[in-house]
Amino acid sequence: MTFSERLHEIRTGFERPFWVANITEIFERLAYYGAFASLALYLQEKLNFSTEQTGTLTGIFGGMVWFLAIFGGAAADRLGFRRALSMAYLILGVAYFLIGSIGASWLAPLRSAVPLGLFVGIILALPALGIALVKPCVAGTTARASSENVRSIGYSIYYTMVNIGGALGPLYASWAHRNLGVENVYRVGAICVFAMFFVVLVFFREPRRSEDAPPLSVVQVVRNFCVVVGKTWLVLPVLLIALFLRIALWVRPEWVVPAWFWILLLAVAFVGISRFMWFLVIFTGYWIVFWQQYISLPGYIHNYISSQADVEQILVTDGLTVICLTLVVGVLTRKIPPFPAVILGTVITSLSWVILALRPTVWGAVLSLFVLALGEITQAPRYYDYISRLAPAEQQGTYMGFAFLPIGIGSLIGGPFGGFLRHHFGEVEHQPAMIWWSVTGVGLATAAALWIYDIVVRHRAASIA
Repeated sequence: MTFSERLHEIRTGFERPFWVANITEIFERLAYYGAFASLALYLQEKLNFSTEQTGTLTGIFGGMVWFLAIFGGAAADRLGFRRALSMAYLILGVAYFLIGSIGASWLAPLRSAVPLGLFVGIILALPALGIALVKPCVAGTTARASSENVRSIGYSIYYTMVNIGGALGPLYASWAHRNLGVENVYRVGAICVFAMFFVVLVFFREPRRSEDAPPLSVVQVVRNFCVVVGKTWLVLPVLLIALFLRIALWVRPEWVVPAWFWILLLAVAFVGISRFMWFLVIFTGYWIVFWQQYISLPGYIHNYISSQADVEQILVTDGLTVICLTLVVGVLTRKIPPFPAVILGTVITSLSWVILALRPTVWGAVLSLFVLALGEITQAPRYYDYISRLAPAEQQGTYMGFAFLPIGIGSLIGGPFGGFLRHHFGEVEHQPAMIWWSVTGVGLATAAALWIYDIVVRHRAASIA
């Protein structure tokens, strides 16, 4: 196929909803990554939270977004992508405005009525309600509104759009932080996503369903959800208990839950989950490693490299690298099967932090983020393509919602994990380089677990055949 023929194929292979959804995704990501880039400094330097509290709260902000996406995907299948998207951007506008108003006088009665940590944690979880609908809608629209012969390219375009927003977000956050005050980073983000509410209403049309299938009933949505999870009657109670205990321990840190109880919960969950869910649980380790750029890196730079460094601008490195090199890396790795590409990307991202451990400078941080991004763009488009092809025709929203689960759990775990590492190795042991050696170890263990999983799954498939 000639270049002109391929270009024509790309131009005609995507319906209008694909472009509208992916353009709005730029602004959703701009607001999200701008908020994330400034969050650790906002919490620690403006609201005076401790290192460990900052890690936990930052993890909640990142984690709840992706955890709720598993329900958002099922809701999107039921509501339709147009209604779900418009509702999501309206919610996001309100949520970001509230985050920027945490210290406002008109919220003083609420701040005084509950512990400050709980109050801030609840507000930081609010964007999750909107993003949980946006992500599966945009990913599902990419699947429905792309021809089969360009779907892989569609996911590369989708991921590039995500990272255009990811690169612009820290840039606008840096500008707003310096010129308007850190709290206005969130108010500017609120304006951006609220504008997308009107864009969706005016320009977005519901993408086609396979064979003109009608919207799913509530019973069908619930059944799809249960099939993906596995033995739902075992898994969901365990998840709810674990989430309740995590919140309770955060509010009442003096409480103690025996280690054997956590092990029992894990054992019960692992018995009940499906093979697909096993993969998602293992892949959580990748995101524990990845999210440290927002959880641990900002405070690390200010405490151990330079208190005058512009952290938001440093964090642009990841998104800018993805924008520039996604298609190049896609071409170079096109002959690698999807699952090995995911494993390779995990290894590259994990080893990126070794650079910062050996070279604790601003440019060492930039180079670490550059290599981290190479790992990200090696695995991410192939990961979404792999999962979209697993999904039955009318369950794209549900499956793509679950695809974001490792991102959320990785942040929820990565927040306290990063806070512990910074406190233990930085403030207690005075060996800050060990923070990054520990993070690298988690990533390499994840890659090894994925390799073992792949061997086991292929062996079982061969046995069945």
